Amino acid sequence: MPSPSPVLARLHGASKRYGEVVALDGVDLELRGGEVTALLGANGAGKTTAVGLLLGLLQPDAGRVELFGTTPQSLAARRGIGVMLQASALQDTLRVGELLELTRSYYDAPRSVADCVALAGLDGLLGRRYGALSGGQQRRVQFALAICGRPRVLFLDEPTTGLDIHARQGLWRAIGELVGQGASVLLTTHYLEEAERLADRVTVLARGRVVADGAIDAVRAHVVRRRVRCVSTLDAAALAGWPQVCEVRRDGERLELVAHDAAEPLVRRLLAEDPGLRELEVERAGLADAFLALTGDNELKEAA
Repeated sequence: MPSPSPVLARLHGASKRYGEVVALDGVDLELRGGEVTALLGANGAGKTTAVGLLLGLLQPDAGRVELFGTTPQSLAARRGIGVMLQASALQDTLRVGELLELTRSYYDAPRSVADCVALAGLDGLLGRRYGALSGGQQRRVQFALAICGRPRVLFLDEPTTGLDIHARQGLWRAIGELVGQGASVLLTTHYLEEAERLADRVTVLARGRVVADGAIDAVRAHVVRRRVRCVSTLDAAALAGWPQVCEVRRDGERLELVAHDAAEPLVRRLLAEDPGLRELEVERAGLADAFLALTGDNELKEAA
């Protein structure tokens, strides 16, 4: 059995309060080399506070925070991370190439400009002023700046917001390449498809506590629901009364049903009630279903 990847950063029993509000309550979190960890939770669940602790921007009220075996405030530790936050205060009048060269100058052995351009998809943008770029182009520049120091731990906060599908997929490929080189990535995202696509591990926070932590399949296993899709003339209102069914939606000819548990009894009954049923699909519960079951929140969504 291969040995586990090294832990590069961790929260151990970390707690943080803001007055009477408990933002984090005894949270454990490990970031390992060569893995993407998705940190999920509704607004106010504690994600921002957890990231702030790992970045050394906040101090825990209790518990421990480690980055490369030392404190996140250490300069040596800080040089080993890259950060892409939702909001970025970059100088609008500087050209993309100037921003990249400036940021690279902070590191002893930065990634080459050519590598940054290729990974972030910046072809043709180096001579453009940052303030003249579209929102999606600015996000790609921010990603390039986050990775130019060859970070061992990369923090990505909603990295694909504002990107079209092609740019999003390009960023996903770049993240996969960095992880393949041994980097650890902490991803916070409201796009559950993105988390499902990228993450090796998922940690779900609710009201400052970890409610699920593990591989994608382990988190999915918190719910045993199945989705059944088909083309059928059966009445949706009648189907809603079947004991196996917890949800029904109709879109024209197409029906989508959510079964409480195993789909086989429902499928057998559907075929018996409608011999003309066609285009039958059965899908296990996804990360979105698990998130809803664990948190009761519907804020996180599928990526478009």
